[in-house]
Amino acid sequence: MTNSRSRACLVSALAAFALVFAGCGEKKEVTGVPPAQQLTLMLDYLPNADHAPLFAAQGEGDFRRAGLDVSIRTPSNPADPLSLLAAGKVDLAISYEPELLLARDRGEQLVAVGALVQRPLTAIISVPRSPVTHPPGDLGGKTVGTAGIPYQHAYLVTILRHAGINPASVHEVNVGFNLVPAMLSHRVDATLGAYWNVEAVQLAHDHRRPTVLRVDQAGVPNYDELVIVARRDYLANQGTKVRRFMQALSRGAALTRSDPARSVHDLLALNPGAGDAAVVSDQVRTTLPAFFPTDASKPVGYMDPGQWAAYGQWMLSNRLVAHDPVADQALTDEFLPGRGL
Repeated sequence: MTNSRSRACLVSALAAFALVFAGCGEKKEVTGVPPAQQLTLMLDYLPNADHAPLFAAQGEGDFRRAGLDVSIRTPSNPADPLSLLAAGKVDLAISYEPELLLARDRGEQLVAVGALVQRPLTAIISVPRSPVTHPPGDLGGKTVGTAGIPYQHAYLVTILRHAGINPASVHEVNVGFNLVPAMLSHRVDATLGAYWNVEAVQLAHDHRRPTVLRVDQAGVPNYDELVIVARRDYLANQGTKVRRFMQALSRGAALTRSDPARSVHDLLALNPGAGDAAVVSDQVRTTLPAFFPTDASKPVGYMDPGQWAAYGQWMLSNRLVAHDPVADQALTDEFLPGRGL
């Protein structure tokens, strides 16, 4: 009787211990979705096809699953993103490789943490009834409209010299951001500054039959058109958030490649005024290759230090920057998926 009671007590005690132990184990295993942390991102411009992976990640809940509550903002002025970032008003900003190198040349402690668009998008574009039908060979003596950006002026000079054309023979006109209207009104014979994946696609939809020459196919060194930028001190203190952001963005890019229609849906659902669905769909599909590295073994967002060094030296030789940009300090691939772990 006593032995039976002892055995019963022992069994009960072991069962209770097992329940407590199992309960502790459950607490360790149940991680769930981590508490969402705020992160603010400033776009470079109005939402468009260039941002498809970003809004896919937002629309499909990838940021939320990564424990981030991402607030995506649109700048009132395209010149604002890096200045707001440097001032600590936002956590991350989308900008351009040359703009980042210019900001760093002024002493800003900013670093690219990933490339959103990994090819140049800038192009020389003309439309029928323009005397420019085979750029760059027939640009001599013509009028080219630009946005008045110094490095785009340097693009034009580089392209002309590469084609054996005297830059002095070409009349450059600053038309601001009215590149397409200036072209369609024949105020200029061609423009440099509009994108082959956005404005050129829109022109094609409008039956304008544009002629397009990508700047990197005409002598301008390769560069990453759009990059995600952070402050150096933010990386030191909030690096895990940046890593989770880039991982979620890579999933948005994968969705954009596997299901472009779904990505377009997310973009337009989150930005109803972003454009006509058919046009945006063509723009996203046209942009698809530029969202990924040419080397398939590299992760989404990869930035090539050698490419950055070559582009930085081009900027230096064209007196766009006063100091050697030192590419390995201007970028880091540490926060990309599978890196820096």
